Amino acid sequence: MARLHILEFPDPRLRIRAQPVDTFDAALKKLAEDMLETMYAAPGIGLAATQVDVHRRLLVLDVSEQHDSPLVLVNPRLLKASGREVCQEGCLSFPGIFADVERADKIRVAAQDVSGKPFEMDADGLTAVCIQHEMDHLVGKVFVDYLSPLKRSLLLRRLEKQRRKAG
Repeated sequence: MARLHILEFPDPRLRIRAQPVDTFDAALKKLAEDMLETMYAAPGIGLAATQVDVHRRLLVLDVSEQHDSPLVLVNPRLLKASGREVCQEGCLSFPGIFADVERADKIRVAAQDVSGKPFEMDADGLTAVCIQHEMDHLVGKVFVDYLSPLKRSLLLRRLEKQRRKAG
């Protein structure tokens, strides 16, 4: 396995719409494994292929405290969403930046596994939030897009200040 480079905002490649995965092979399995390793090392709870400059509809996540329940969703589609929840979100493409974002509390998603087998799953709470966050990346959307212009501006200034301090 290999750790991949995570794109950081405002990299324009984060705005590219991912294309469907149509080849389910060893390369896809390796990409999913590398994405999981990268996510765990970052550390994070979710990662979309777009964030590692692969513009295919693939995301990985693991919201378990023990980091022992990885999920891989290929070509995910949101089938149903209900309820509302405000959750403080962060993003590996925005290191150290967090903001409250409102999302559906319960979702049903259809996807494929790395072998191409279709499945559906229900998710709620943090898992639902994480899946929605990562699915946004696949369409070129980032979590700060949900914020008011003022909040977005303040967070982006904070991000720039952090980068200047880091050198």
